[in-house]
Amino acid sequence: MSTNTVVILAAVGLAVLAVAFVATAGARRDRNAAVALSREARRKDRGNAALGGDDAPSGREIERNAVLARTGTGNAIAVAAEPPPPAPYIPPDPETIAVTRRQFLNRGSVTLMGLGLSGFGATVIAFLWPQLSGGFGAKITAGKLSDILASIRDTREPFYVAEARTWVAPYPEDALGKARKQYAGGVLTGMEAGVVALYQKCVHLGCRVPWCKSSQWFECPCHGSKYNRVGEQTNSPAPRGLDRFSVSVSGGRLVIDTGKVIQGPAIGTDTTGQQPEGPFCA
Repeated sequence: MSTNTVVILAAVGLAVLAVAFVATAGARRDRNAAVALSREARRKDRGNAALGGDDAPSGREIERNAVLARTGTGNAIAVAAEPPPPAPYIPPDPETIAVTRRQFLNRGSVTLMGLGLSGFGATVIAFLWPQLSGGFGAKITAGKLSDILASIRDTREPFYVAEARTWVAPYPEDALGKARKQYAGGVLTGMEAGVVALYQKCVHLGCRVPWCKSSQWFECPCHGSKYNRVGEQTNSPAPRGLDRFSVSVSGGRLVIDTGKVIQGPAIGTDTTGQQPEGPFCA
């Protein structure tokens, strides 16, 4: 598991703990508000005849009287022999026992915040997690290598694979000697098979780089960066050549591994010596 994934999971965990803390604090505040009596309620209870009124002994006096009666010392206070009659039953007001407006707003806010944080965390994880089963981030079969080369030959432009976000460009056989000094791994394997898989994103600021049919170069319309047919930088402000992917040939089919972007060659790399063949598009 990568460092970015661990950081994202830790952030989501902290967000869940924060939501739980806010919800617990709100519930505790609601319980305290329900148990504690206001000063007005206590004053009304003292004046309620059913509860003994102002003449009823306090709880502290009753406890003191019990101690004096048990020890036989001092003068006990007079305590009614029988408790006052129970107060008449009054049905509770549904509006009083229901959820208050403040409770509703607090719980609603906490719920919405929790859902928002959960959705954001799930979206970030889904964006960063590699798609191993298919799509960009996995190994993608572009088609038969012979058909791809035939299409490039007939149209005089690279073969675009939308699912891989990749331009499949031809690589000349007579340039392999220089290529072996500059490239390695799956990129060189593709060149030896006659192709190179170029990531469509410009290495300057990330614009999608189209193919210019007149110049036979890749030309970025955003800031004028240019690359030759095999993605090597020919004009600034791009800091290097186009990034690329490893490729392999299995059963005559070209497979592009988009799980890892390989950094493009440094400025000054020119293994083919290709010059523009017409006017520029950008």
